[in-house]
Parts: sequence; C-alpha cells; structure tokens
Amino acid sequence: MLRKPRPHHRSHRPARGATLLEVLIAVLIMAVGLLGIAALQSVSLRNTQGASERSNAVIQSYAMFDMLRANRDAARAGSYDEGWRCEVPEDLTNRIDADRARWITQLQDSMGPTACGRVTCGAVQCEVGVRWDDSRATGGDDTHELVTESRL
Repeated sequence: MLRKPRPHHRSHRPARGATLLEVLIAVLIMAVGLLGIAALQSVSLRNTQGASERSNAVIQSYAMFDMLRANRDAARAGSYDEGWRCEVPEDLTNRIDADRARWITQLQDSMGPTACGRVTCGAVQCEVGVRWDDSRATGGDDTHELVTESRL
C-alpha cells in the first residue's frame, strides 16, 4: 500500500537570533552608559586639577614661610607685610623684594598667571595667603583663597 506524502508543515519553534528592535535598544543603552562614563571622566579630571592647584598653593605658602624664617628679624619687623600682590616686583635691590619676586614668580609658574599672594607678620606668627583662579576646576568663574599661619 502506498502512502500519500504528507504536506510539509512548519514547526512552531521560536525564532532564533535578535530582532532589529532588540539590537537598537541594546545599542542605545550602551551609548547612554558610555556617555555617562565620559562625563564621569571629565568631572574626575576637573577635580584632580583643583586638588593639584590647592596642593601647589600649600607648597608655595611653605616656600614663603621658609623665606620668612631665613630673614626672621625683618619678617618680625613687618618688612615683608604686603597686601595682595599679583605682579612680580621689578626693584630687586634688597633681599625682601628679591624674596617677593622669587615667590610671586614661583606662584604664577605653578598656579597660572592669575595667582596672587600676601604676607602679614606679627611678633611671633605670620600669615601667608594665596589666591588663584580655579575656574578650570570648578567649571565657572571661581577664585579660591588659601590662608596658612605659622610661628616664626
């Protein structure tokens, strides 16, 4: 007896692979994640810049304290006292002006041309201030000031 061939039936197995929509959604999620990583990296670099400038301000403050201790009598007499100075002194005929010029030059070399410094000394203690533009680190126009005190 001859059998009749059966008609071909398609099986109802699930489709293999991903649809175009699933691929597009996966690419979108990955793109958002990568943009988030890039933004995090940018913020991290800005914060690192700000921390570096604060460290430089502390280092430069201690450099001035060393100059003050080296010329202790003049510092205690108030010869180094000066308000905010942003320009390098041009008259270097005495040690005090030479110290100021060296300090402001080092300050601006390490922190940028907007850096300024000030010194106020009493009979026993001196205060050194450093001010600089921190807009690169903060993303805006922001001036930071660091004031440190030390005994002579």
